[in-house]
Amino acid sequence: MATGELPETHRALVQRVYAQPLQVETLPTPQPTPGSAVVKVLVANVIGYMKNIYNGARKYSYPTPLVAGTSAIGRVAAVGEDAVSLKPGQLVFFDCTIRGRDDPGAIILSGIADGSSEPSRKLMRDAWRDSTYAEYARAPLENCFPLNEALLCGSPSDGVGLGYDIARISYIAALLVPYGGLRDIRVEPGETVIVAPATGGFGGAAVLVALAMGARVIAMGRNTDVLAKLAGLSSTRVKTVKITGNQEEEVAALQRFGGPADAYFDISPREAQGATYFKSAILSLRHAGRVSYMGGFLEDVPIPLRLLMRKDIKLHGKWMYSPDDVRSLVKMVEIGLLDLSESRGLVTVMGEFPLERWEEAFDMAAKNAAVGQIALIRP
Repeated sequence: MATGELPETHRALVQRVYAQPLQVETLPTPQPTPGSAVVKVLVANVIGYMKNIYNGARKYSYPTPLVAGTSAIGRVAAVGEDAVSLKPGQLVFFDCTIRGRDDPGAIILSGIADGSSEPSRKLMRDAWRDSTYAEYARAPLENCFPLNEALLCGSPSDGVGLGYDIARISYIAALLVPYGGLRDIRVEPGETVIVAPATGGFGGAAVLVALAMGARVIAMGRNTDVLAKLAGLSSTRVKTVKITGNQEEEVAALQRFGGPADAYFDISPREAQGATYFKSAILSLRHAGRVSYMGGFLEDVPIPLRLLMRKDIKLHGKWMYSPDDVRSLVKMVEIGLLDLSESRGLVTVMGEFPLERWEEAFDMAAKNAAVGQIALIRP
């Protein structure tokens, strides 16, 4: 075991009983084991619906007691004896998507959900129950992605750095979700991608990612203020279409921007069940167009099956992203291809909260769930 100085105890945000209030506790500091690292957490993301995960409203399945949390930015504090590249002191992105090493289909979301199978439930219950709303967190080595601190945080005046602070870098977690879907359908430079809805946190992130991948974007949404912000990203590569609830109007509006689109990225919230735009976007695709479905509908949706068959449309389901996607997106951020700078006007740190103020953090995230808005726990 390679370690720095790990304290005997640390503070963590714990849920003892499912759907009951979280509480800050002093616990033994986790220790590295083979295949793992202990990370000193600097900032951990707060998802817009985090409050409804832990109060039971979303009915996510996970074991208790557990330390709450999700993806985070931290420094390696100690590593297991089989680590060959991670070193104490290194800045890393901890990815909350944990997979079984002997069954990659067993997938859990750290601190949030134990997946959909007995193997995934075992993975969370027996090995990776505790997450990142804590001063220290134990993580699989393969979920700790090194960050080039000199490039990301160095001063632009020195000619090598982007000048980001740690909080801003945490937006990687939001960008990764749509990147997984867009990369899965192999979006190419010059293609036109419909993003719907594009005004929420993940949908807005999809617009930024698609632009960085070289695509033109048609952003659909109801919030005209956010649509205007997205349109301001590029006068030539971002077009906006209002979601009206009228399928014919939506299809006509989509077709005005250069004819059939190449791809459609859907990240619908569960509240949008029955929305017209899902079918409108599919109807607006070219022959052999592609659909990436990453949305949260709880019930089945009507699909124009005959159209899919006649036009050779490919429908892809995608949950989260691959480790290769993480490495690729981190590189895009490090070289500035995905611009997180304040001057861009979209990525905003809304607040950073200590463990004791977790309720404020959850409320802040819920009230500010639009594109680029970040709420964080800083243990």
